[in-house]
Amino acid sequence: MTLVVIDANAQCSMCNAVVESSQRNGSELAEGLNAGILYLMGIPYALLLLMGILLFRKLNQNQSES
Repeated sequence: MTLVVIDANAQCSMCNAVVESSQRNGSELAEGLNAGILYLMGIPYALLLLMGILLFRKLNQNQSES
């Protein structure tokens, strides 16, 4: 499923129209929307990375005590 790329409109029709018209007018609204999406997408990965680092440190600490 992740290998198949399907064009999908992930925004409502009004949001899509506003972003398209703002791009034509030179507004930075679309760039802000894209930055917000990337920010929201990155947070779960950052949390997983943090949990992995903490788990790694905890396991190494337990092994050094033994």
